Amino acid sequence: MKWAQKCYVLVLVVTIAGIAFRLPGLAKRPMHGDEAVHAYKFGELLEGNTYRYDPDEYHGPSLAYFTLIPARLSGIDKYKDLTEFTVRIVPVFFAVLLVLMSLLLVDGLGRFAVIIAALLTAISPAFVFYSRYYIQEMLLVCFTFGVIGCGYRYFRSRKILWAISSGIFLGLMHATKETCIIAYGSMLSALILVLILQPKQEFISNIKKTMKTRHLIAAMVSAIIVSAMFYSSFFTNPGGVWDSIRTYLVYFHRAGQNQLHIHRWYYYLKMLIYSQYYDGPIWSEAIIVVLAVFGFAAAMTRKSIADVNSGLLRFIAFYTVIMTVVYSVIPYKTPWCMLGFLHGMILLGGAGVWVIIKSVSNVWVRGLIQLVLAAGAVHLGWQAYLANYIYYADSRNPYVYAHPTNDVFTMVQRVDEISAAHREGHNMHIEVICPGGDYWPLPWYLRRYDSVGWLNEVDENTPAAPVIIASASVEPALLRKLYQLPPPGERNLYVPLFDTKSWLRPDVELRGYITKELWDSCQQQISTRNEK
Repeated sequence: MKWAQKCYVLVLVVTIAGIAFRLPGLAKRPMHGDEAVHAYKFGELLEGNTYRYDPDEYHGPSLAYFTLIPARLSGIDKYKDLTEFTVRIVPVFFAVLLVLMSLLLVDGLGRFAVIIAALLTAISPAFVFYSRYYIQEMLLVCFTFGVIGCGYRYFRSRKILWAISSGIFLGLMHATKETCIIAYGSMLSALILVLILQPKQEFISNIKKTMKTRHLIAAMVSAIIVSAMFYSSFFTNPGGVWDSIRTYLVYFHRAGQNQLHIHRWYYYLKMLIYSQYYDGPIWSEAIIVVLAVFGFAAAMTRKSIADVNSGLLRFIAFYTVIMTVVYSVIPYKTPWCMLGFLHGMILLGGAGVWVIIKSVSNVWVRGLIQLVLAAGAVHLGWQAYLANYIYYADSRNPYVYAHPTNDVFTMVQRVDEISAAHREGHNMHIEVICPGGDYWPLPWYLRRYDSVGWLNEVDENTPAAPVIIASASVEPALLRKLYQLPPPGERNLYVPLFDTKSWLRPDVELRGYITKELWDSCQQQISTRNEK
């Protein structure tokens, strides 16, 4: 088998490995609050309501529209019938596509480097973890690399189809998340730096032939059309296009002033290089960072590297550094935002491995290096397994961020047990009371219940529901409503719904209440059913 054929086969094998890491047990981890919110928004689209982009929340509409595909293929047309698999399979798909798309650079980074880059993308703990998250980040990274890959193919061939493909990916980036502007700026800055570093005569020549005017227009028109289609809800909401621009006022405010997610500049780098919480395992993707440094050094030496396009390598180097610096400087940080520059590091790391191996002539030393690299890959794969199947909702996992605990499953199971024995079933009245609407992802897990009141505070003017889930912080006000306000003879006795303390998140306790009458009735029905 020729080396070119081996390359494609190995990338396919790596892709299958990526699927194996991502696909099993998609419902195992509790839905993050952000995931549940996105699923709720998708539910509105699924049930036939006109989707309207909200410039204040939720990010771009592409995630919701792409989720229509697995929902329709599964025959699902109601929000309550959705499953974790239906929604999470979307980022899984684009994560797997990202691995395959490494082949776009096969003659730019070299076959060996592409295989390594595909492998690192497939087994990186961060990439595996967040590709199982129903959020926009994996789509954004995939579309961003689509621009880079198709752009490189265009500069190699000067064919208009590659220009149009780049434009389509540019539009998809914009239709996915506001942070696309960081990638836009990084790519443009990297391209300018690459051109500037060319010798003067070559620089002028490259400027003239970088892109034909009509091809540039075709790319821009493609980007605008794709973005406008999504933001206008496929031309049913023209105002959504303007909203997609107006949203940056919200984004810049959030990036600079929102205190909830403010972290120090080295937050991302520390997470990648070394993390350990309490008695948990040591987490590190330092091998990717180190290999990226070698790849960057090779790009900056301007020496010719066999099978590597020096211009492409420098572009990726500049792009990655700029992205890393910008995301580090922005005070607002959430861990999944690092995926963009982490993928750049992975691409540099692939080239870094090739540089290291080619620079060593001694067979034994080269074999030792390969052994160390293989051990590093195994370690990454082991961490990916731990992060997704052992510590998937554990605060000792650095990728677990503001995440619900497994108590969510226990709470919902108890509600389901009550409703199964209740005469009204899923019509049973429930109240959920959490200040600031901090009850997500419960709306996802209680989506089959038709009579749920979602409250920010205790409402003393309405009758109390027979089943109540409330934040511990509102318990004094709730007890006043239950036992002090009703006149004697009209007070229901409430008993705890949960056997132990239950936590929505590690710092947010929820308490359950159920009327004694309903509890006794349900217990009797359960006993009768069990006897039969």
